[in-house]
Amino acid sequence: MSSHLLRSAAGEAAEEDARFMAAALALARRGLGRVAPNPAVGALVVKDGIVVGRGATADGGRPHAEVLALRQAAGRARGATLYVTLEPCSHQGRTAPCADAIAAAGISRVVSALEDPDPRVAGTGHQRLREAGIEVKTGVLAETALRANLGHVLRVTAGRPMLTLKLAETADFYAAGPGGARRLKITGAAADRRVHMLRALHDAVLVGSGTALADDPLLDVRLPGLESHKPLRIVLDTHLKLAPESRLAASAREHPTLVIAGEGVSAQAAARLVEAGVEVERVAADSAGRIGLAAALAFLGARGLTRVFCEGGPRLGSALIAGNFADEVLLLRSDKALGENGVPALDPPSRAALADAGRYRLRETGRIGVDAYAHYERVL
Repeated sequence: MSSHLLRSAAGEAAEEDARFMAAALALARRGLGRVAPNPAVGALVVKDGIVVGRGATADGGRPHAEVLALRQAAGRARGATLYVTLEPCSHQGRTAPCADAIAAAGISRVVSALEDPDPRVAGTGHQRLREAGIEVKTGVLAETALRANLGHVLRVTAGRPMLTLKLAETADFYAAGPGGARRLKITGAAADRRVHMLRALHDAVLVGSGTALADDPLLDVRLPGLESHKPLRIVLDTHLKLAPESRLAASAREHPTLVIAGEGVSAQAAARLVEAGVEVERVAADSAGRIGLAAALAFLGARGLTRVFCEGGPRLGSALIAGNFADEVLLLRSDKALGENGVPALDPPSRAALADAGRYRLRETGRIGVDAYAHYERVL
């Protein structure tokens, strides 16, 4: 075969691998917000160009995607190719290693997007497959897979979940009116629905005490078919000001709610919230006397959370950006101006950070109904 034909065949094979991996990544996203502490993985078994088995990590983290895909493929898995968005596990946990199940099923080729940085795996899954005589190709759509698995990657490498920051602002860049003004309704219905979908794609929804006290939010998922999905609601509340009568506390027995307070809060204040069904944890304060964000996120990572959606106000949002904790930033902007001096949605250093190509990449811009949006990703 001529070198030209060889290059053409190789190019077609690479395109096919990328196409099937993109489909596996789309399948994996179904598990976002539902599988912690495990990563959301997608797997496809493909034979003669036809998908014969599909799997996505099940709710709660098990069964794993590879096992479900192999189970669906059954005998057709022998001699087939497995596309998987994260390196198959190689350690004995609550279930047997996926690498062993892949070999036992007779898979002849595995295409993997990303090596798992979990020290229990960290390349040994791929090695185990090679030792079983399976052809292994890695790194297909690796950047996309890293973004999709960022919560898992950060939890095992940095000890914290990934964090998506959402902020809404008026056309003149304010998040709220002047001190004491009533709460602003900034975004329209379509943007509000997008926010509810994003809540459902995360393990937890986070706000600061200022937002909790001023807005008295519910932070639930109010979309048809998703009402039963209840991500953990978290309030950063240094001095434990959240009232037991607030909507968050009053609904805590039906919807898990966590308040992270400073170490010095009174036992009496904590007891009132605990009696209402709220979980109260204490972490160390930072140099300014507020809850240390690094300590709070480390606690959430140790708890097993991989993805947190922050709807905190300007102060919390700016602090997260300053600390390099905001991994994605969704900025929603209304066409309507406040028309007076108010509370800026972000401070000048935070806006400068979003504009700094060394820190953030503008992933996309567009419109959601009547509102504009800009979606940023932290440079990794």
